[in-house]
Parts: sequence; structure tokens; C-alpha cells
Amino acid sequence: MAPKTLILVFFLLTSTATPAFSAQPSKANVTAPADIPPFPSPSPISSTPIHQNLATSPSSPPQNGTKPASPPSSPTPSAPEASPLPPAPSTKAPPSSSSLDPKQLVALQSLGFPAKVDPCSPNPPGNATVCDAGKPFRHLISLQLRNCSSDIAMSPTAMRTLDTLQSLAFLDCPMDPIKLPDELINSLRSFSCIKSLGKLTGVWLSRLANLTDLTVEGVKINASGPTIILSGMTHLKSVKIASANLSGVLPKKWHPNLVEIDFSDNELTGPVPTSITQLSDLTFLDLSSNKLTGSIPSTIGDLLMIRNISFARNSLDGPVPDSLAQIPSLVHLDLSSNQLNGSVPGFLSRMKGLKYLNLENNNFQGVIPFNASFINNLVVFKVGGNSNLCYNSSVVSSKLKLGIAPCDKNGLPISPPDSSSSPAQAPTDDSTSDSDSGQHSHHHGPSTVVLV
Repeated sequence: MAPKTLILVFFLLTSTATPAFSAQPSKANVTAPADIPPFPSPSPISSTPIHQNLATSPSSPPQNGTKPASPPSSPTPSAPEASPLPPAPSTKAPPSSSSLDPKQLVALQSLGFPAKVDPCSPNPPGNATVCDAGKPFRHLISLQLRNCSSDIAMSPTAMRTLDTLQSLAFLDCPMDPIKLPDELINSLRSFSCIKSLGKLTGVWLSRLANLTDLTVEGVKINASGPTIILSGMTHLKSVKIASANLSGVLPKKWHPNLVEIDFSDNELTGPVPTSITQLSDLTFLDLSSNKLTGSIPSTIGDLLMIRNISFARNSLDGPVPDSLAQIPSLVHLDLSSNQLNGSVPGFLSRMKGLKYLNLENNNFQGVIPFNASFINNLVVFKVGGNSNLCYNSSVVSSKLKLGIAPCDKNGLPISPPDSSSSPAQAPTDDSTSDSDSGQHSHHHGPSTVVLV
């Protein structure tokens, strides 16, 4: 019995010691899963217990990969929020150096401006644009539309968007007249319309009351005269309304800021008002190719700053006013194709700055009071077409070919030049040449005007 008892005791001691040895490895198996990377990553995404993930089939890794992909699907609902981004490329179509207001960019493109061109670049091709330096967006301050398609429609919405413009120009744009919104009318300081916009009215132009510069050329204007256009433009400095079929008379009142006036090639009638000579800052005056009558104002010399005067191709009469001698800065004087009479004033030869002098096709008479030195100093000199005008052959050489005859000892033309033919023309037949040979032997200089 004793040996059996000993064997039982040994067995009991061995069974009690085995759990003590296995307990230590069991602790290591518990802590190890905490260090496995896959467990923390799915836990914020999935509420599924970890032991279920561990118990899944081999296809579970793709499922775990799919579950993390579903949160990126949270940006997917934001895709509609990103749908406004397609316009963003259009606003960023210009280089990053340009940040034109996106609304103005869309308005420009509706007017035919190339989408790939930066409107704020220094030299935009085709259409000329100038931008300010505003931030965060720049804005247009000058727009010139040139050679436009007739299909372009200037929508009121687009024009309202461009209410920062200070200068607007149309060159060869045969579109219909546009309706300018009040915002743009108030902002404009310069407006040009050359062979564009069909036919304008004086009332339409008169609304541009804040202009300092107005140019309309090659466009018919339906108005009773310049007064209805200009009366409200109190800031105007330069006005050019040329080849516009404008009728009526010149204004009796002028805004004192005017520096340049050009009403050439119209249908204006009546006299040149004396009030125009009160514009002390006027430097340019062109009233050529109208139907003006009467005489040149005697106070024309009050325009002390004037450099260019043209009354050509009218029906003015009377003498050249002596007050012209008071203008030291006169460079260009064109009195051609009128009915001016009297003698050519000698003071013109003392105007050292004069470079262009055209007196042709008038009724001047007597001896021209100019010597060869003065004539050679001129860039252009024309006196032909004055049948009673002549030159002193001892002072002026016939080689200058002035188109007028030399004077006799009494100051009268020896023989008026034949205005019906030029010296370059050949005779039609021999009989004509023989019969005229004696007559032409007395001519000095050609019948046509030669520029010196």
C-alpha cells in the first residue's frame, strides 16, 4: 500500500504544477494581438467586433479594404459641391498673372473676345483691353472692339457687367446700335465709334454726359445740329464728329475745356460763330468740307494756343483777318477752296512755326508777299487757282512752279495760267499745237500746283 500511496501523491503534485507553467505563455498571447496593426485601423470605421473579423473567411481582407474605401465615398457626395468647379477653369483660363473679374470675362467672351487670350495682358491681339490693378479681381477700364462680326449681340446684361469701363471704342463693327445701361453711361469718359453701330441719334450721344473725349466718324447721325449733342457734356475736351452727315449750325456756346474740335466733312451751314474764338485752350480746329458761309471771325487771333486751323472747302468770303498774326504757335493753316478775297497777308511770312499753308482756289489778288526762303521753309505751300494772284519773278524763281503767273510792273499777272490742262498733257493733234504755240510761249510755270 505504501508504494501506491507514493505514486498517487506524485501524480497530484505533477498535475498542480502544469497550470503554473502554462499561465505565463497565456499572458503573452493576450498582449500580442494589441500590437497587430490591422486591428486599430478598422476599429474607427467598423463597429464589427474584432473577433468576428478574425473569424471571417479568406475573402475578409478585400472586405476590410472595401470598408475603408467607403469613407472616401464621403467626399463622393461632395462631388456635386465641386460641380461649380467647371467654370473655374474658364475664370483661370488667363495666365495666373491675370485675375480679371470672372463675370467680366464671361461678358467679354460673349462679345467675341477669344477665350484663350488674357484680357489683361499688355498686348492682347485683335481687341484692345486695359485692366486696372484691383484686388482680388482686376476690372476692365478700356475696351476697343475692332472688325466685329455683325452677328455679335451686345446684350444689356453684358454691358452692365462692364460698368467699370472708362473708355469704349468700336472700329469697323457693323452691329446695330446698342443700349448702354446707366451704370456704363456714368462711368465712360471716352467714346469712339468709327464706321460702326449703323446710324446714331443726337439724343443717344447726348446721354454720354461725362465724356471728356468723343469721336464719331463715318457714322450717320440723325440730329438737328451739334448743340443737342454737346450741350450737356460739360467736361468735354476733345470732340470729333466727322463724315457723319451732320446738319444744322455750329453752337453759339462752347464749354471752356475744349482743346480739339473737328466737324469736318458734314453738312453744317451758317457762319463760324465768334464765340468759338473764346476757347483759350483750343489747339486744333477743323471745320473743313461743310457749307459754312460768312467771313472768318476777326477775333480768330485770340486763339493763342491754336496750332491747326482748317476752313477748307466751304463758302467763306472776305479777307484773311490780320489778327492771325497774333498766333505764335500756328503750324497748319488751310483756307483752300473758299471765296476769300483781298491780298495775301504779309504777316504770314513772319510766322516762323508755319509749315503748311494752303490758299489755293480762292479769289486772292495782287503779289504774294513771300520770298524763296520762306517758301522753301514750308513743307506744303499751295496758291494755285487764284487767277488774279501773281509772284515777283525777281524775288521768287519760276522753278518753284507755284501754279500762278509772274507779275508785270503794275503787279498784275502777265498771263493767267491755263487751268484747263496741265503741262504734262500732250496736244491732241498738230493743228492744236501750232495754233496754241504762240499763246503758251508767254506762260511761266505750270497750271497745276506743285508741292515744295
